[in-house]
Amino acid sequence: MSGAVQILGIRFFDGSASRAVEEMSRTGGVVVVPAAPAMVKLQSDEVYRRAMVSADLAIPDSGLMVLLWKILRREDLTRISGLAYLKHLITDVAFRERERSFFVLPTDAGKTKLLNWASREGLRITSDDCYVAPAYTAVVEDREVLSIINNRRSAHIIIAIGNGPQEKLGIFLRDNLSYRPAIHCIGAALGFLTGDQIAIPDWADRFYLGWLFRLFAQPRIFIPRLTRALELPWLILRYGGDLPPLRAQPEVRGRRSDVR
Repeated sequence: MSGAVQILGIRFFDGSASRAVEEMSRTGGVVVVPAAPAMVKLQSDEVYRRAMVSADLAIPDSGLMVLLWKILRREDLTRISGLAYLKHLITDVAFRERERSFFVLPTDAGKTKLLNWASREGLRITSDDCYVAPAYTAVVEDREVLSIINNRRSAHIIIAIGNGPQEKLGIFLRDNLSYRPAIHCIGAALGFLTGDQIAIPDWADRFYLGWLFRLFAQPRIFIPRLTRALELPWLILRYGGDLPPLRAQPEVRGRRSDVR
């Protein structure tokens, strides 16, 4: 494997997108692609931070994080966007074979757009290869999708339900499946290709400007996220490679996982 750089307790892969896909396809496990706002949640979401620290491979998708690391710590890290990683993944032979991939999606509309995109791309993906996830709570333990994947034994599991729940689900699946697939927690990257999210041009992705396109497309969603991301410079400056301490949380009664 190429080198790794530890930032806020997470070991980030330092290499090319193709090498990351090759590594995951060979060894299996969970790959995570944390955005800057999600990394701030390391201080407040205990289940999420456990998932991030125990992931098998983390991709440095956040352009802000990569730039801050270079400026504040004077170390280089090769950025790999979730979109670039996914584009390399879909060219993999094992991914393109029938019933070798399985998708966990946020909505029925997202499922429809995936199937339409797959048809245009010549990918043999059917409705049976998809699962629309419920609205998960703080702890994610989805027995229904676990059973489906165990029966199918797909080589690649693509989870595209957003930062936080997807990483928790990925770790739950890895630790409870009877075999070891590659589990790709790639968030909105799939929607960029299928049309479920605004398309990100290659040049914008290359120059760390994907967030700007998403901001104009969904300002009510992304302005709060960008506001949360403003805490990231302080975290990196203070903690560097160490995991930030977990803030004390008030007890929440009646919190449970969504088990289906």
